[in-house]
Amino acid sequence: MKTNRLGIIYGVGAYVIWGSLPIYWRWLEKASAFEILANRGIWSLIVCLLFLAFQQQLRSTFRLIKNYKTFFTLALSSFLLTLNWGIYIWSVSVDRVVEASLGYYMTPLVVVFFGVFILKEKLRIAQKLSLTLAAIGVAILTIAFGQLPLVAFGLALSWGTYSLIKKRLDAGSLETLSVEMLFALIPSGIYMFYLFSNNQNEFGSELWFSLIVMTTGLVTIIPLLMFNSAATTLPLTLLGLLGYINPTIMFLIGFIVFHEPLTFSKIFGFIFIWSALILLGIDMYRSGRSIDQSKG
Repeated sequence: MKTNRLGIIYGVGAYVIWGSLPIYWRWLEKASAFEILANRGIWSLIVCLLFLAFQQQLRSTFRLIKNYKTFFTLALSSFLLTLNWGIYIWSVSVDRVVEASLGYYMTPLVVVFFGVFILKEKLRIAQKLSLTLAAIGVAILTIAFGQLPLVAFGLALSWGTYSLIKKRLDAGSLETLSVEMLFALIPSGIYMFYLFSNNQNEFGSELWFSLIVMTTGLVTIIPLLMFNSAATTLPLTLLGLLGYINPTIMFLIGFIVFHEPLTFSKIFGFIFIWSALILLGIDMYRSGRSIDQSKG
């Protein structure tokens, strides 16, 4: 299975940025998770519109809305994206970063499942072994968690389904993302109006804090554009397996930076997942070399 090297770079870049975001969200902990979510939707749309204007793609974007099938598909993907954001930001605000990382360890399994059974994609032997190791690790972590990890399930299912929709949608990354942000503007605008009406808003209370909140647009859109570009060029199975980069970084941040508790059983589970990630990296490197040699 040949892979697009630029797509891999985009995919890895997106997951590295997402994995590092818990530190960024902690800077915004003065505001509630839902206020951050609302601001994220509003400022992301503004960033999208600026990018569209710069690339002269405003008209092509609005044409997407005229297609009823595309309209409802993007409405669904916007809902799933907003749901994923909400669960994630809330988990960080209540010190459940490790459980959130478990959700993102589950996500690749969901994505690969969709790729194999819905899109009929094939896995190489090394990828199958990597997936098996990861599945064992996720099973150990889920059992070690000691209770039903609802946050993890919510993150995995929402993002896995979003990835499938983006893979099957035949449209430009920036255009589709802009329409998704347009849908997200409705609940985001209503909630911010409610906060300002009741003097419960943190955005606007201090200049420095407000400027940081405004950067949520860039922090959101850049990795999403990278992910959407990767989704259009890579098999969904490979995109899913790359997803282990994100929770690995989240896990390290939760344990080292935020000092969240870590048991031996969790370490044991993570060893399987890290082994899967290393095996995947070796397979990708060998695959890339074989493609280069065939070209030469």
